[in-house]
Amino acid sequence: MDDPLVSIVLVTRNAGSALAQTLEAIGRQRVDFAYEIVAVDSGSTDGTPALLERAACQVVRIEPEMFNHGVTRNLAIARGRGPLVVLLVQDAVPASDDWLATLVAPLRANERVAGAFCRQQPHPDATTLTRHYLDQWVATSPAPRTAGLGSARELDGLDPAARLQLCAFDNVCSCIRRSVWERIPFPATPIAEDLEWARAVLLAGYQLQYVPDAVVLHSHERSARYEFSRTCVLHARLAELFGLRTIPTIGALARAVAGCLRLHLACERLAVRSGAPRAGLGRAVALAVAWPLGQFLGGRAGTRRRRSLRFDRV
Repeated sequence: MDDPLVSIVLVTRNAGSALAQTLEAIGRQRVDFAYEIVAVDSGSTDGTPALLERAACQVVRIEPEMFNHGVTRNLAIARGRGPLVVLLVQDAVPASDDWLATLVAPLRANERVAGAFCRQQPHPDATTLTRHYLDQWVATSPAPRTAGLGSARELDGLDPAARLQLCAFDNVCSCIRRSVWERIPFPATPIAEDLEWARAVLLAGYQLQYVPDAVVLHSHERSARYEFSRTCVLHARLAELFGLRTIPTIGALARAVAGCLRLHLACERLAVRSGAPRAGLGRAVALAVAWPLGQFLGGRAGTRRRRSLRFDRV
């Protein structure tokens, strides 16, 4: 095989049928360059490594307890050869056969671009509630954007929410430049390695681009317990990285739960009227508590620099 321009990095664990769809979509890509696939699997028991090997991937196996969102990705990137690295989660399915070419184009065109990330759209069976929340993230916007900083002082002058918006980056599907990663690898962190890396490369003088014409299908229907855990850890990191506390007080928490409850019930009513998939009344109510409570407790822990929170799922 020719030396690859791109190393596609997959981090996997018990990926199931979603991985087969992802690999098939990668195989359909129309590109004018060579690419390789490197995977790090953390203890799958469902045949995921065998599926990866049949797809001609390089597979590195680690124990589940060794998984870390930053360190594990660094391990996979180090095994690759391409000067450009595409990071993709196991259940993000490229939506077209020009996804890869479109995603890497900004980095091929401009040496100042350290990374690019793509647009996410929900799977066809996503519930109305999931679609609503996914629409709030910058990685669902149809508008392209380029982020850059003139100085560290410019970042410090922004309010916390604007800092997060500027440093938005998403390793659900992204492309990074290996030479920049060699200077600024991903940090060892329980979550949000992409946001922390984005902040670091912007402060180093590089640019980041959002490429909405490169699209993956990606959405989840997770339990309230899972979402509470993930939200706690994420919002602890957002407080540490950007000083952001979305729900800072008990009063704000009560208002947020009430507002979420009204919203979730409205989403359920809309799903019934339209015939769209429903979250289910019990799950909708549980999530109306789990998400605000996770934001409140996580933000408080991050402000107090409590390092006991962790989240080690792929």
